[in-house]
Amino acid sequence: MLDTKYMSDFLEEILAIGSTAGDTYDAMERCREEFEKYDMETEYTKKGAIIGYLKGEDDSKQRLISAHVDTIGAMVKEIKDNGRLKISLIGGYSFNTIEGENLIVKTCEGKTYTGTYLPVKASIHVFSDVVKEELRTEESMEIRLDEDVKTAEDTLALGIRVGDFVFFDTRTVVLPNGYIKSRYLDDKACIAMVFGAIKYMKENGLKPAHTIQFYISNYEEIGHGVSQFAPEVEEHLALDIGTVGPGHTSDEKKVTVLAKDSRTPYDFRFRNRLATLAKKAGIGYVVDVHFRYGSDASISALAGQEPNFACIGPGVEATHHYERTHIDGIENGAKLIVEYIREK
Repeated sequence: MLDTKYMSDFLEEILAIGSTAGDTYDAMERCREEFEKYDMETEYTKKGAIIGYLKGEDDSKQRLISAHVDTIGAMVKEIKDNGRLKISLIGGYSFNTIEGENLIVKTCEGKTYTGTYLPVKASIHVFSDVVKEELRTEESMEIRLDEDVKTAEDTLALGIRVGDFVFFDTRTVVLPNGYIKSRYLDDKACIAMVFGAIKYMKENGLKPAHTIQFYISNYEEIGHGVSQFAPEVEEHLALDIGTVGPGHTSDEKKVTVLAKDSRTPYDFRFRNRLATLAKKAGIGYVVDVHFRYGSDASISALAGQEPNFACIGPGVEATHHYERTHIDGIENGAKLIVEYIREK
């Protein structure tokens, strides 16, 4: 049995570490510690991703399994005359999804300040129906810092500068019935799956059929996550979320095997092998086609990388908003990783 409590606990821990694309160092270091906990060799890439190696029976034909620790977020774009901040979004956010959200601004010196992201015209008492009607855009919204700032000079005195990263509150809630609500389940739910599968393999004395490279990428949300492949790597399995919603088969309690995303179909034989493995093992799974979606596997394939490619992940509802999944979906995903690792 996979340790679902371990996966849930690790997911909560990694969600609490801010890792907006471009500043993922703390989360990467936590992943390195977890790899080394299982006596796995690790290395950092030149771009700051980390690879953990799980040695297999066959070292000549290796498999790479990726999951990304970077998330969408924001960066300070402008310090306004009134001391408040304009932001530039990082990744596929919509401004209305972060209205009213608490956040942290992290300076280049490592100082942190809390604040809230609000419309410039936030109060219906002050601005009447304009509050309801105005579009939420970069120009119409701002960060209100929880500090005594009234001018740009006040904010600059805190050490806040253009280019500082912004991390939004995840509001993580783990419910007794197995549902998990949080920002950034994309893709930290898959990070939990990775270590759940590794823990199972190690505790049961199982060795992969092929050497596995677990690649924790740090720029997936921006489109250049996995960019390094050893010549021995034959296949690239990306772990990313299955998008739950109308017109989709993905389910929060199941693992999704992707047939196609907005960039490319996935290799039929590879994804069919994964579906067959799931079916034979009694794993809850679906096959889905995703709209406006890409994974580290499809992006690296389009960049001309040679390994064959596929993608699986737990079903997640309200993606890139306040997301939700279920521990069953994470468990089913980890089970399929184990089956794939053991496949000859």
